[in-house]
Amino acid sequence: MRKLIDLELDNSPSGKIGTSSKHDSAKRHVTGSAIYVDDKNLPANTLHAAIGTSKVACGTIQKFDLSKVKSSPGVVDVITVDDIPGHTDIGPVFKGDPILTKDKVSFNGQAIFAVLATSTRLARQAVLNAEITYKQSPATLNTDESHQQQDFVRPAHTMQQTLSAKLEAQDLHQITSCLDVGGQEHLYLEGQVSVAVPQEEDRMMIYTSSQHPSEVQKLVAEVLDVSINKVTVDMRRMGGGFGGKETQAAQWACIAAVLASRQSVPVKIRLPRMLDMQVTGKRHPFTNKYKVNFNQDGLIQSSEFEINGDCGHSPDLSDAIVDRAMFHVDNGYHLGETEVVGHRCRTNKVSHTAFRGFGGPQGMIVAEDMLDKIARHTNLDPLTARKRNFYQNVGVEHTHYGMPIGQNVLPDLIEKLEKSSDYWQRRKQIQEFNQSSPIIKKGLALTPVKFGISFTAKHLNQAGALLHIYTDGSIQINHGGTEMGQGLHTKVGQIVANEFGLPIDKIEVTATRTDKVPNTSPTAASSGTDMNGKAAQNACIEIKQRLAELMVDLFNKQSAQQKTTETPQTVGVEDVKFIDQQVCLHDFTLPFGELIQTAYFERISLSTTGFYQTPKIHYDRETGKGRPFFYFAYGASCSEVLIDTLTGEMRVERVDILHDVGNSLNPAIDIGQIEGGFIQGMGWLTTEELLWDKSGKLISNNPATYKIPAIGDTPREFNVDLYPHANTENTIYNSKAVGEPPLMLAISVWCAIKDAISSLSDYALDPDLDTPATPEKILKACQSMTISQGAKSC
Repeated sequence: MRKLIDLELDNSPSGKIGTSSKHDSAKRHVTGSAIYVDDKNLPANTLHAAIGTSKVACGTIQKFDLSKVKSSPGVVDVITVDDIPGHTDIGPVFKGDPILTKDKVSFNGQAIFAVLATSTRLARQAVLNAEITYKQSPATLNTDESHQQQDFVRPAHTMQQTLSAKLEAQDLHQITSCLDVGGQEHLYLEGQVSVAVPQEEDRMMIYTSSQHPSEVQKLVAEVLDVSINKVTVDMRRMGGGFGGKETQAAQWACIAAVLASRQSVPVKIRLPRMLDMQVTGKRHPFTNKYKVNFNQDGLIQSSEFEINGDCGHSPDLSDAIVDRAMFHVDNGYHLGETEVVGHRCRTNKVSHTAFRGFGGPQGMIVAEDMLDKIARHTNLDPLTARKRNFYQNVGVEHTHYGMPIGQNVLPDLIEKLEKSSDYWQRRKQIQEFNQSSPIIKKGLALTPVKFGISFTAKHLNQAGALLHIYTDGSIQINHGGTEMGQGLHTKVGQIVANEFGLPIDKIEVTATRTDKVPNTSPTAASSGTDMNGKAAQNACIEIKQRLAELMVDLFNKQSAQQKTTETPQTVGVEDVKFIDQQVCLHDFTLPFGELIQTAYFERISLSTTGFYQTPKIHYDRETGKGRPFFYFAYGASCSEVLIDTLTGEMRVERVDILHDVGNSLNPAIDIGQIEGGFIQGMGWLTTEELLWDKSGKLISNNPATYKIPAIGDTPREFNVDLYPHANTENTIYNSKAVGEPPLMLAISVWCAIKDAISSLSDYALDPDLDTPATPEKILKACQSMTISQGAKSC
């Protein structure tokens, strides 16, 4: 069963803002005609690359013989780091990511050399002929070992909030706990792939599946030792990204470019799935520790958090990811007098990277674990404990890092979902069921989401667009965002259509290219539509101003020609309206296409750029205070689960979601993002388990050993509604971002599993349940709960 708020797709060509216009590539997706990088027709002389990787997690290379590789059938070229003409470190923010390693090995799967051959099969076979021996060193594989060695990829960072009023003398309860939060493989449908095509002299064209074309452009230029303007990156669409192609697509494009430059031939590299999983970063695993003091009413008085991110061998984006985890340890709650310390732990694993939520989920889940434990300790229903600690309900207006809460819709949103999901009636029914069911137990949880929207690195909060209107009245828009299936191009097309009063089939959104919009930010941080939509709108406003001035001139000329005795009507550009393919100035109307023709003959430019920078953002790392986000997006989910206490098996029975997207630009796409994000989050918390063996090799390295949710894991009843409340900040049409926040709605599933396990203690104890909550971990928690209850009875 699936409820979609009376949702019907708008199959008309209008594509108006607020309508459920279909994805611009929907037909191409389902018919297989959508062109991805791997589908491109290549020149006849294209060669294919493969990479050779390390077989140990930590150590040095002692013997390095590639002679058999070079003599393998079909091999044209073999390169090592010594063959790189320019920069050899391609770290996106901080150094530490060699394009190919030479002496030191930092993780199992690190790229050492690359092979170019006449086919993909021959290149991959040649790689196997390398003779490499290593001197192994003990590998650091978890955050505890990193702390013992004081080995971090970046310095620690602290946020503090001390209230002006001292804590009143009272009897306080204290809980100290630790939660291991597992990582997650992106498992995008389209793997890492790039094509490098050499152009005249030292120019290079790159086709790549990347969320950050400008970064690929810059790094390819640095690796080739040419200026950035000699490299062009083209990105039409990705088959999924989720953060895994924000920084870690660049390495393969760089390798392809070096080989293409050396041999003056096009080069294609596509990683096979198992290798892709071994050599690319994941969602950061975290080990989070906390101590919280609270009163008998369940109100938090003070708290301390230690956030430990497993960053892998290099910084990549870990500094900002751990920051965001620290920002989100409060979720929607006031934490009292607070100290939050974040550590960026170095381990001998692949360098972990961005993943939908960017550290936010790993911080937010700590708050929900803490509230569950407070509720059990004080004999409160978990929802009651949560509501009591909401910022609004305790009269606090700033987060622990000093940002104003602003538009706090959470209490009202929770109240609405509480009623629509029949939370209290179902709570009573589930408790009665559990009393009469000794083996099968049910659990219920309703949890909130408060997620900050913006890049926390201020300079990334900018976007550009390039707009052309052609003489037949059709429009082409290019912007810096990348389409990875999330519907960004569709929404930008709707925005442009809306601004000019045109049907969406008059708007063509073209492939993201660095020679059209330069210096772009990655499509990440849920900011794709917020920023690129505003940039596109600003470009529209610029041309509309020119066209409006022309309309005023035409109106005045017509009025003069009519030579009426009436007083001339005073008009201005503000009176010009673009509606239903017409441009109107009072009773003077021209078809849009006719006005464009007139503008062309009047030599008025019909092309312009648009630019947008997100306002109000600032953060001081020295003080741990500021406003790192433009606004917060909110949501809540109520999940009901069923577990078998003898096997640990779990099933999600029903999910109710109410999510805040402001004024929805496209309800169908927004609801699709909410549903998809929730399922992906459910996988992170229940089935997707990353496992490394003692040597540091990833052993959950293919879909047979790593389980993402399948259709059978979908909740049997799945109800999704949009919370109807405009964003009070000046975003595009007062909408809100929708990409990342829904993933954290799935925390309700994990809390519901804990609720079911807690029923074994008659809800007196909250189980320790690390994520992902696999059947093995659920079974272990059930057994521990039974033992604890037995000891308590004795």
